[in-house]
Amino acid sequence: MKIRALQNLSANTIQLVINQFFGAVMFYILSIGLEKSSFGQINLALAVLLSVFNILSFGIDQLTVKKVAQGDDVPHVIRLYIGHVLLTGLIFYGLLLLGYIVFKTSPTYNLILWIGAGKLFIFFSMPFKQVCSGLEKFRLLARMSVVSNCIRAFALLALMLLHSLSIYSIIITFVSGDALELIYTLYLFYRNTSYRTKATFDRADYQTLLKESMPQLGVVLITSALARFDWLFIGFMVSDVKLAEYSFAYKIFEISTLPMLAIAPLLIPRFTRYFNSADPGSVNLKFLIRAELIIAAFTVLILNLSWEPVVNMLTHGKYGSVNVVTVFILSLCIPTLYLNNFLWTIFFAKGQLKLILHSFIITLTVNVGANLILIPLYGNAGAALAYLISSLSQTLFFLAKNKVDELKGIFFTMLICTLCAVASGFFIRRVPINYMLQIVFSILIYIVLLFAGLQIKRNDRNELKSFFHI
Repeated sequence: MKIRALQNLSANTIQLVINQFFGAVMFYILSIGLEKSSFGQINLALAVLLSVFNILSFGIDQLTVKKVAQGDDVPHVIRLYIGHVLLTGLIFYGLLLLGYIVFKTSPTYNLILWIGAGKLFIFFSMPFKQVCSGLEKFRLLARMSVVSNCIRAFALLALMLLHSLSIYSIIITFVSGDALELIYTLYLFYRNTSYRTKATFDRADYQTLLKESMPQLGVVLITSALARFDWLFIGFMVSDVKLAEYSFAYKIFEISTLPMLAIAPLLIPRFTRYFNSADPGSVNLKFLIRAELIIAAFTVLILNLSWEPVVNMLTHGKYGSVNVVTVFILSLCIPTLYLNNFLWTIFFAKGQLKLILHSFIITLTVNVGANLILIPLYGNAGAALAYLISSLSQTLFFLAKNKVDELKGIFFTMLICTLCAVASGFFIRRVPINYMLQIVFSILIYIVLLFAGLQIKRNDRNELKSFFHI
């Protein structure tokens, strides 16, 4: 019998592809339809809001997935999580409204206030989505998650074609799409599940939940700072134009990690069961991380070879050549992100939240220090380099604390895969042929180098089959 992992991976991948595609469409429309300064202001507002709402989750989102996966009472978990998002979300937005009295003349604050209303709706929908993730109902989760991006992308496309694209029309589009996603999420959840919750709030249990989430809250605070500190620093301390350029490169970098985003939600429930049952035959960890690192390095190769010709063509030269160095440095972070996510999931499944917190404290310290030094010296490339250095510091910490024998030596696996990708790209760039042919031949060279480096093996096909079957 096929394991549900194959179906879950397919459903999760489909929703990610749809979301990333329409997200990229929106990003593209805004990048070519607005001046760089306006585009930078919108990205700065989004960076602030995404950081804040991520912090307001208190890490309860991931904790909810774990609790549901291990069999806790689902209606009780939902009730506590709903109480949390209502309490924290409304307090934050109330403070935001009060702040308007002082900052009402700031264009960026106005954007934060209005777009923040939409992000509040998305925040309210999170309990239902995370419960679906814990139940491994990824098809249902996919349907919940694609509404907002689809509506916004089509609306922005229509506005662009009608030459009506403006800051105000963009705000209306963003808030409307987010509100519709909340409504549709509630409709799907109550129609497709049997779980119902009473409108009650258990204060004692909520305090217990907060106490349990404290180590994860520290991680959330740090990851939020890590995720957008470079955007905030560039936006507030350098210029909106430089933020526009950097955020464009960073957005494509984020999109390029789609395979990792597709796999990551499947690992938490799978690893939770694996380490709780101590069943060594259920998952081949060494094969799985090697496969992920091969995909990660492949992404590094394709992203760099296609960046300049493709992006210059799509943006009429606005964001291609100016970001070549920045994208190359950011791309080198991709293998570390795959490895860090894999190790983080293992530590999280084993309940080692304090260890995870310590790793992110180190990573944040390195990231902030490197940004403060490198951005004034090298601008956007300095921000990318700071991100790479901090990602590597987290990798080294996780590996130093790793107690799983199967994963010994995976740092060298990451290095070999990355070097194979960089070497094949460097070699093919010396050949004066069309970039499409460069990509084709570089892939062949990459595969050959992986075989030579023993990163692709004969029995990998059987291992892949066993992962998706019981």
